[in-house]
Amino acid sequence: MTDWWRNAVIYQVYPRSFADGNGDGAGDLPGVTERLPYLADLGVDAIWLSPFYRSPMVDGGYDVADYRDVDPVFGTLDDFDAMAKKARDLGIRVIVDLVPNHCSDQHPWFTRALSAENGSPERDRFWFRPGRGPGGTEPPNDWRSIFGGPAWTRVEDGSWYLHLFAPEQPDLNWTNPEIHAEFLDILKFWMERGVDGFRVDVAHGMVKAEGLPDADYGDGEMNMFSHLKVPYFDQDGVHDIYRTWRPLLDSYGAMAVAEAWVSSAERLARYVGPDQLNQAFSFDFMLADFDAAQYRKIIESTLAEADVVGAPATWVLSNHDKPRHVTRYGDDGLRKARAAILLMLALPGSAYLYNGEELGLDDVTDLADEFKVDPAYRRTGESRDGCRVALPWSLPLTPPQPARWEKLTADAQDADPASTLNLYRRALRARRTHMADAPEIEWLQAPAGVLAFRRGETTVVVNTGSRPVPLGVYGGRVVLSSDDRPDPAQLPPGTAAWLTRL
Repeated sequence: MTDWWRNAVIYQVYPRSFADGNGDGAGDLPGVTERLPYLADLGVDAIWLSPFYRSPMVDGGYDVADYRDVDPVFGTLDDFDAMAKKARDLGIRVIVDLVPNHCSDQHPWFTRALSAENGSPERDRFWFRPGRGPGGTEPPNDWRSIFGGPAWTRVEDGSWYLHLFAPEQPDLNWTNPEIHAEFLDILKFWMERGVDGFRVDVAHGMVKAEGLPDADYGDGEMNMFSHLKVPYFDQDGVHDIYRTWRPLLDSYGAMAVAEAWVSSAERLARYVGPDQLNQAFSFDFMLADFDAAQYRKIIESTLAEADVVGAPATWVLSNHDKPRHVTRYGDDGLRKARAAILLMLALPGSAYLYNGEELGLDDVTDLADEFKVDPAYRRTGESRDGCRVALPWSLPLTPPQPARWEKLTADAQDADPASTLNLYRRALRARRTHMADAPEIEWLQAPAGVLAFRRGETTVVVNTGSRPVPLGVYGGRVVLSSDDRPDPAQLPPGTAAWLTRL
């Protein structure tokens, strides 16, 4: 049984925006099945499916009403099985999202809890507490929702329940043994259907500090991505949960990757290892500026901490929660994004791609309100919908796809050797050829603004500065370049290249 995930390239499919298989205007599982040959041609090893479970879709499916069924928006369990089979036939493994911190307020457990009394077994599956202040009219503590406002909602009998996200997403109480048993069974259900792994949503959030003490935020900004130390994220007890999962995962040859927003690379490394999860995303790398010094510092610390626990680093540039990196990089964003992918694919460990990044898509920042369905938008005015717009496979485009995407459709890019799509195809092939068994990073001297390292016979140079960089000092010939018209003698600003020894 191989640890295939240690250096895999995994493609995140956000089902609603990936591909529409039945023509109703929304992405679905038949659409994924139809486009699997495209992903095989791209060269990915696995796909990660964001939630497709039964859900009221208050938070894009991250409010799960039934963990063992497919929402009709996306199809049926038969559609899932057909998709998984075709993926296997094409050599693509399947990872699915798991949402263990909270469920939907339409989940049968929560609807029963609402009609039950305080202290009942039904309510003990969640965090129901009396309020503070005169008549219990104030929340039980000062915790804030990630989506804005208090993290508590009051019900008819005067009690309050905890939701670190939307009110429609009540937090599950992981001190209750029923929750542990339920999720072990959910894991088994999907592995029995041939699932190869799980992306664990809010992997740092299931355990709350005993007594639910105030967070005392002070002037700190609190959101999903902050590093503020709070009594409901990154509690040590969360690792006890993963110690019970790991033997079951191993027995099926499955893996799990943590979405964990924590304060340091050292804290992140605690989520992976022989008795924990297999991977944890390096979000510091994702959020870095296009800057050589930042990249090197993050790469060094991430690789060092991963090495301590014997786990691979896990790199990502974009996902469904943050603006696409083409947009984040600002001026010449696409040029920088093309360089960044050559950097990421050259690093030791695994790499995750977000659907549409291979087309060089940017965020749609001028969305009309009718297309803003992110629950955070209603409470904070901020929306993640701009990075979740449907992929442009071909013309004509449909709202809210912007007119500037006309040249970025998959059809338009397919036959263009200089396109971003074909750059990704070349890069993934080159990764298998040059990086599959390459040793660890050997850093090379480089001028300010330039990142240079060697892995075996391949040298990687990334120019984040403002002046061209001579390539002759590194020797070898260019085998891959992010520039659509590469100069073998020098590397322009905002580009990257791989060289092999002559």
